[in-house]
Amino acid sequence: MAKQLRKIKSNGRAQAIKAKAKNKSNNHFDPAAFLANAGLGRTIVEFQKNQIVFSQGDHADTVFYVQRGKIRLNVVSGAGKEATVALLSTGDFLGEGCIVNAQSLRMSSAVALTEGSLLKIDRREMIKALHKEHTMSDIFVAYLLTRNLRVQADLVDQLFNSSEKRLARTLLLLAQFGKEGEPEKVIPRISQETLAGIVGTTRARVNFFMNRFRKLGFIEYNGEMQIHRSLLSVVLHD
Repeated sequence: MAKQLRKIKSNGRAQAIKAKAKNKSNNHFDPAAFLANAGLGRTIVEFQKNQIVFSQGDHADTVFYVQRGKIRLNVVSGAGKEATVALLSTGDFLGEGCIVNAQSLRMSSAVALTEGSLLKIDRREMIKALHKEHTMSDIFVAYLLTRNLRVQADLVDQLFNSSEKRLARTLLLLAQFGKEGEPEKVIPRISQETLAGIVGTTRARVNFFMNRFRKLGFIEYNGEMQIHRSLLSVVLHD
């Protein structure tokens, strides 16, 4: 009997040590390292300016995380009309709709506005990380909530704001005003045709407002574009 009790206690200690080691391993999950490095089901993809990351209608089986650079999401209607639905930058996810089984095809196209890099995560690996690691799940849910708020702000912007305000807001978003950390004072120069497509106006109107912003000292551009905080006054002015 004593021998059996010792055996039970020994097995109990072994299981406790195993469980503790497992918990320790889980507690050491580093979401920053997960999103920064290649690994099981994860590869780092470099992209160039104007490169297509994925196209509307493509098979959707991966999630992307922007490590560096800027991405534009756009959709094309059946009549061929194109519209920009989001501007993404470092720290953003894209293609996350594939996590939902019902979305097997890309609902939009992703095009690089600058050169940079993406972490390409297999759908199954992403789902596994979200289920297993609470810190990763918290980061992803926080991102989705922030993205939802931005979509609502974009809709209000399109419905109620002038093209001048929409252009100012687009430039501020490209400079990452409103995100955690210091905004980028200098962003790569983007063609006025591209800006017109994002804002939903003509190139002539973009040219007019850009010249006005420059004269007022809100922006500077000579090869690269410098965005000043004073540009916020255009967005905030009624």
